[in-house]
Amino acid sequence: MRLTTGHLADGREILFFDRDEAAPRVIEDERDLAPVATSSEIRYDVLADEWVAVTAHRQTRTHLPPADECPLCPSTPAFRTEIPEPDYDVVVFENRFPSFATTVGQVSPFVDQELFARRPALGRCEVVCFSSDHTGSFAGLAIEHARLVVDAWAQRTEALSALDEVEQVFCFENRGPEIGVTLHHPHGQIYAYPFVTPITERMLAAAHTHRERTGGNLFADVLAAELRADTRVVWQSPHWAGFVPAAARWPVELHLYPRRQVADLSELDDAERDDLAASYVQVLRGLDALFGVPLPYIAGWYQAPVRTDRDLAWLHLRLFSIRRAPDKLKYLAGSESAMGAFINDITPEDMASRLRVAIGSAPLG
Repeated sequence: MRLTTGHLADGREILFFDRDEAAPRVIEDERDLAPVATSSEIRYDVLADEWVAVTAHRQTRTHLPPADECPLCPSTPAFRTEIPEPDYDVVVFENRFPSFATTVGQVSPFVDQELFARRPALGRCEVVCFSSDHTGSFAGLAIEHARLVVDAWAQRTEALSALDEVEQVFCFENRGPEIGVTLHHPHGQIYAYPFVTPITERMLAAAHTHRERTGGNLFADVLAAELRADTRVVWQSPHWAGFVPAAARWPVELHLYPRRQVADLSELDDAERDDLAASYVQVLRGLDALFGVPLPYIAGWYQAPVRTDRDLAWLHLRLFSIRRAPDKLKYLAGSESAMGAFINDITPEDMASRLRVAIGSAPLG
């Protein structure tokens, strides 16, 4: 892998991840851009015991541009994009409309700080362009190209974890208009949060309780139990295993675990990264075959916090979709949206059976 770093016209960082044989890059952004202005802050919800980001500047972000005005495609003489090169393999750059940033100014405290705390939303948000092909997808990547994305995730996880203000790094992809994607170009994002996210805190609290009660690691025990039961397992390879969780919330939900405990993507060795690239592409191709239409999904890497409970955490991917049939979507109704109490219309065992067939019959990565 060859890594080339530079800056866009407004000072944001951009990184090119290329195969070693790629020609050296000289990054020159010729656009006339105003400096990025962010007004991000986080406010503490004392009733939920969690932080909420407030980012009014994101109302003006790019929304579903035509293909010939896509900001994630390579630049051309006729249209200059966020990528100041005529082609690329994988590119990462700072989001122009970030929820968290290192340049956020101070915010004035509320009068009643005990109930209504607020802080600058320090951190960082990055865009990860998987390919220069506007009509492509992660499932369509060649294995060696997918491995380049894995290396980019790992490199950015390590680099962002080194920032003083960052407490957790989250690599994820939103795919499909049904999910609410605003740019159709194949890409993901990375959020470097100034706090540990609520779901991570709940998982690690459960892991603490499990260790005190059994002496074991909760994630290891869940993975071992799923492999023993085998009824919900949909993928196995030398270094990875995928299954539909026993209490799946979504019509389509799949968790992908490394067989070895690692805290985050940067700790994966070469063999695990190679296997992940091949496994993930195969799984995604199977998911697209499930209903015969491209599957809308959210896929996120659950990584250990930067400074706490790294001994308890176990890196894993969680992917879910709101599609429940070729022509039907699951919308979050009152129980899910208002009370956080999910109701799933498909049994995890049934979905696992269908996924095994779909993944097994998909074209090999």
